[in-house]
Amino acid sequence: MTATTETKSSTTVAARIAGEDIHPGDYVTVLNESVELPSYLWNCSGGALPADELVRILYKPSDAGQPYKVVAVCLPFVYTKRPRRGTKIFDTRQNQLVRLDPDTGHAVWKRIRKDLKKKQK
Repeated sequence: MTATTETKSSTTVAARIAGEDIHPGDYVTVLNESVELPSYLWNCSGGALPADELVRILYKPSDAGQPYKVVAVCLPFVYTKRPRRGTKIFDTRQNQLVRLDPDTGHAVWKRIRKDLKKKQK
């Protein structure tokens, strides 16, 4: 006797993407965001940094995973639309974007729009 299990779901991986490889119609999301702050904010850190030096901090944004659909690209800017209406502009010098699997991006996009329509009723 043998048992087989079949699933209809699959796991995909978001791929890091260079700005020049982003095209209209792609679904993207932010993986990391960087912020530069003046070094004088670290005056008690024990390290000697010049006062005019910037310190770069990399962090995970709270909306990581949110799919955005690319409308246009004019590097370093990527113009996108949100599933909840509106436009979001990404600067690829500050935002590390990843391309979502097209099927996954489209499915999540539709689900968010469907949930939005339910809330509006």
